[in-house]
Amino acid sequence: MSMLNLNLPTLASNSSKPAASASAAASGTTAVSTQQCYIHPVVLFSILDHYLRRSQSQERVIGTLLGVRSDDGRVVEIRSCFAVPHFETDDEIQVDMEHHSSVFALHKRANAREQIVGWYATGAKLSKYAALIQEFYAQEAAPFNAVHVVVDAEMAGGELGIQCLQGAPVGVEAHAENCLFLPLPYELQYPDAELAALQVAADSAEAPEGVATLVSDMEQLERTIEELRAMLARVSAYVHDVCAGRTAANGVVGKYLMDMLAVVPRVDAKQFSALFQSHLQDILMVAYLTNLTRAQLNIADRLQRIA
Repeated sequence: MSMLNLNLPTLASNSSKPAASASAAASGTTAVSTQQCYIHPVVLFSILDHYLRRSQSQERVIGTLLGVRSDDGRVVEIRSCFAVPHFETDDEIQVDMEHHSSVFALHKRANAREQIVGWYATGAKLSKYAALIQEFYAQEAAPFNAVHVVVDAEMAGGELGIQCLQGAPVGVEAHAENCLFLPLPYELQYPDAELAALQVAADSAEAPEGVATLVSDMEQLERTIEELRAMLARVSAYVHDVCAGRTAANGVVGKYLMDMLAVVPRVDAKQFSALFQSHLQDILMVAYLTNLTRAQLNIADRLQRIA
């Protein structure tokens, strides 16, 4: 097993193997800094699952963050992650490099676009080895800066604390431990498929026994239409209040409303009703044929068993 041993005295005095920041400083180049980060909820669930499955002797867990970057590298979208085994003492930390390399190679076969964008760790605050691990992932994410996500899995503050950071070199001489972590703005990005699953998880938290039942397609459609009607009513009330002078106008909101109305096709009410009824009849016909086919297959299966 290939293990990476990291400790402050060794890296600080090892001049035969310069760190990435030192080589970058010598060549006059710097890593591209990240300005915005988007995190998928599945990443947080994976980190929490890794933390819950840890051994009793481990106080925290670490892992690799995977995602995509914008063309200029300043916007990062973290889509997935995987755990990296490690062992740490008061003097050093050991990271399983063989596991890291093999899992990333397998992941690239399934998701060729995703690349290493940084690493994660659990805990309420930064570890004393954070600068050393950051230096390693800076080499993996080069020529871009590595993103560090810290998740408070124990919820010390009463909630799931999330910190998104990036490292910046400090000091005259470039060493691995000369790293200052700066906060990075981030947002949780909810794709449509993940949003439905998160809604079910939220409903289960409020359920008496912690179990939420999945709704049918028609019930989900009914909920969506009700939410849409509520949003339209709220927007209509805001527009009427602005026109009547009861509410101050907001230019940003007005611009969003104009952009939204510009993409809505102008269709006559009667024509829209006819198109909707025609589409609804097609859906009902497909559902009828599906049920008819299922019934015929069941009858054929029973006749075959009798014969």
